[in-house]
Amino acid sequence: MIPVGELVTTHGIRGWLKLHPYNPQTESLASLKRVCLEKGGRSAEFFVEACKAFKRDFLLKLRGADTIAEAEPWVGSVVLVDESDLEPLKPGEYYYHQIIGFDVFDREGRWLGKVARIWAKGGGDLYVLEGAEKEYLIPATAEIVDKVDLAERKILVQPPPGLLDL
Repeated sequence: MIPVGELVTTHGIRGWLKLHPYNPQTESLASLKRVCLEKGGRSAEFFVEACKAFKRDFLLKLRGADTIAEAEPWVGSVVLVDESDLEPLKPGEYYYHQIIGFDVFDREGRWLGKVARIWAKGGGDLYVLEGAEKEYLIPATAEIVDKVDLAERKILVQPPPGLLDL
């Protein structure tokens, strides 16, 4: 099961939930058919009645959650999907979960760390690297990330001067 986002609030009174995706650029969540929700050590599987884009998030309607009272207990849940339910990607694309644990190097070949997680922020996503002595936050932009090599499980970056000193 792959985590794709978090339920952040209810929406309206008919059981809709707002799903904040970990990858805000994704469009594949609109075709979800079933999800697993995890919260506070418990989990449950639901069929999805509807899912539609809403600003930078998605609105999710779960079968069996028809009122705000039935949906509200799941606010704060992590939404997971079976990897086989995700849409196939085009060449050169990848899902964020695929790069967790990848080694990250700069252009000079210096190892910076491993991708520990992706931090989705409004201004852009950050790769959180665990280095030998410190943690680095690397913006996930085309200007900084030169190459993501899925076969070699490594990422090549060119951080701007001073970024690694923060």
